[in-house]
Amino acid sequence: MTEMNQNAPANLLAALHARMTELGLRVQAPPLVPALPLWLLDDTLPMQRLPQETINALIEAPPYWSFCWGSGQALAAWLLAEPERVQGRTVLDIGSGSGVVAIAAALAGAARVIACDLDREALLAVSANAALNGVTLELATDMAPWLDQVDILTAADILYDRDNLPLLAQFRRVPQVLLADSRVRNLQAPGYRLVDRVQATTWPDLSESTEFSEVRLYHAGQH
Repeated sequence: MTEMNQNAPANLLAALHARMTELGLRVQAPPLVPALPLWLLDDTLPMQRLPQETINALIEAPPYWSFCWGSGQALAAWLLAEPERVQGRTVLDIGSGSGVVAIAAALAGAARVIACDLDREALLAVSANAALNGVTLELATDMAPWLDQVDILTAADILYDRDNLPLLAQFRRVPQVLLADSRVRNLQAPGYRLVDRVQATTWPDLSESTEFSEVRLYHAGQH
């Protein structure tokens, strides 16, 4: 076992190796949230040294939780910069992935944070990354039971799949929604107001098209 894998949580490393045995995990701090370390895909092995089938698999079906996507970084940084948005409140984070937004909400002073993701491997990552940052999160695979119990809903990087657009109407059951997205250029969802634009890059860097480096932040609901 290489040094980069020695301290990685065993269950998380096993989940990664079930897909791609050549890859590892290491603690990294994404550029927009340098004080928020995460277990992320190790980026020290040059892509050209990986078997082509591994490169293809990584591009076509990446283990999403092993990256900190640009929109997640942007929303997490927003919460840390403006903690009054979540202080003392109950937050439901949808599509948590690595957990960066949920962890940021907890660090910003939220009274309770529920991290929700359909991918159970992602919830393993959320748990490991929460422990790394010294915060406690609740985990869920179904958002429906929580929508009428929380004050704020956060969601980042979910609109890459256009089938998720109808979720935006469901989110409005929550008093406030904070949404970050880099894929939809002109969001036409009723009630959502553009409040900021941020430049962000997925970490580790996937060398995505520059058109996806601008993250748009939206707010819906009460102020």
